[in-house]
Amino acid sequence: MATKPGVLTDWPWKSLGNFKYMILAPWVVHSIYSFIVRSENERDFTNFLIFPSILFRFLHNQIWISVSRYQTAKGNKRIVDKPIEFHQVDRETNWDDQIIMYGILTYCGIMLVPWSSKIPIWRTDGIVLTMLLHAGPVEFLYYWFHRALHHHYLYSRYHSHHHSSIVTQPITSVIHPFAEVMVYLMLFAIPPSAAILSGRASLVALFGYLFYVDFMNNMGHCNFEIIPQFTFSIFPPLKYIIYTPSYHSLHHTQFRTNYSLFMPFYDYIYDTIDKSSDSLYETSLEKPQEFPTLVHLTHFTTPASIYHLRLGFASFASRPLTCTPSYVAILSPFTYLFMVLASFFGRVFVSERNILNNVVSQTWIIPRYKTQYLRKRESRVNNRYIEEAILEADAMGCKVLSFGLLNQGEELNRYGEVFVEKHPKLKLKLVDGSSLAAAVVINSIPKGTAQILIGGKLTKVAKAVASALCNKGIQIVVLNEEEHRLQTELVDISKQYEQKIWLIGDDVTENEQLKAPKGTLFIPFTQFPPKRVRKDCFYHVTPAMLTPHSLQNLDSCEVSELHLLFPNWFYYFIKDKL
Repeated sequence: MATKPGVLTDWPWKSLGNFKYMILAPWVVHSIYSFIVRSENERDFTNFLIFPSILFRFLHNQIWISVSRYQTAKGNKRIVDKPIEFHQVDRETNWDDQIIMYGILTYCGIMLVPWSSKIPIWRTDGIVLTMLLHAGPVEFLYYWFHRALHHHYLYSRYHSHHHSSIVTQPITSVIHPFAEVMVYLMLFAIPPSAAILSGRASLVALFGYLFYVDFMNNMGHCNFEIIPQFTFSIFPPLKYIIYTPSYHSLHHTQFRTNYSLFMPFYDYIYDTIDKSSDSLYETSLEKPQEFPTLVHLTHFTTPASIYHLRLGFASFASRPLTCTPSYVAILSPFTYLFMVLASFFGRVFVSERNILNNVVSQTWIIPRYKTQYLRKRESRVNNRYIEEAILEADAMGCKVLSFGLLNQGEELNRYGEVFVEKHPKLKLKLVDGSSLAAAVVINSIPKGTAQILIGGKLTKVAKAVASALCNKGIQIVVLNEEEHRLQTELVDISKQYEQKIWLIGDDVTENEQLKAPKGTLFIPFTQFPPKRVRKDCFYHVTPAMLTPHSLQNLDSCEVSELHLLFPNWFYYFIKDKL
């Protein structure tokens, strides 16, 4: 929000929430229906393409978002190496508003111009006209309008909202108050409108120009350098007609320089170019690769868990446990296609990067799913991925690699001991991630507890908790013979449900919960909370930890699982032993 919000700051559909997409429904339905029922000669092809262009813009922006977050996770070539704040993430969640407005204005414009349905696919003169009008009027008018926005009156009421993001990301490019966006849309409408009214428009020119604007906007705000240096060496004048991410980043850090839209030409003319633009560009390209001190190795859980990563959709990632099935169902074809491709062609990738007191940690994802880790015949493939990740981390000089893997135990690779024996010269330490989770669960148990019931399938976390509790002299009760494999004299098999403290896993049934006595405290030892069946009992929240203020790059609530913080904490547990 701007420091002194002006008139028409908020978007008209702000109160609608996610229902704002329904505004486009009448136009979308009409365009598709008309295209289907009309004869080939009467079809309005231009109108029909508006909805696909809207979807493409969403996809295009999301690709940029994912790539930018991936680069941030790797820590490579970042221009401004500072963390993003929580309020910036919240402020930039409405990046899709400008796409909805584009759809509304485009549908209305097509209705007002009857001959737009007969626009050809290609016209060279129309493409040239679009390019000239952008380089001339659009860039010129934008430059002076942008400078006007930095006047204290307009800046405090409008443009300060955009400049609240010092550390930019691709979607920062479209985060503006409603009134400001409307001016931008009028500027960008000059080339296509002139081409249409002069009869020189083409589908390539119209939608190509739209792609160009989106591409340049996203590139300029991505916060990592993408244009190779040889580009400007081959054609030096290119520096005047195309900006770089580092060029525009200076505008967000210095404020009074580099006002141009996509072409720095006008900054050179009016002497508003930042003198450090070239040096920052070269420095950003030459930044050495960052290597993590510790790595946490984990994997996907359900097929839809790919959307819970920060690399995916922020709206899903911030609500991993409440994301409605209908949202996921729409994406199910892509979800299962990704699952198949990952199984055959996937490799370990970086999904998260945090810094705690100058200790750099990364979370690496193995492209395998929960069901694949529970199959014994998949052990060879799973171990191959794990071994490759261990060797890569060791080559980077990583000190600690912690496991956050299902079935990471005797059945798979003896808690990593197999790899230590196979590679005796490993310099990094292998740590099982379940140890810290077990510690958090144990600390959730009320003091003075003498007896605990453990229900559900016994995971390695449950086994670690049981072992620790037995060492404290706390009696453990299990419900069946299979769970008695804890192999300790303090474990009893019982069909009585008298215990008031229950440690439960994912597969505890509703019937089992109903048998618990009134006032029972249910404490989950898994990352997903159980379904709440009893109103006369207490349910502990999923085990979690408070993050210290020194933790960087935890810039949103998209961190959906406890294991993302494991590397930092494990380092403090074992750093004295390194």
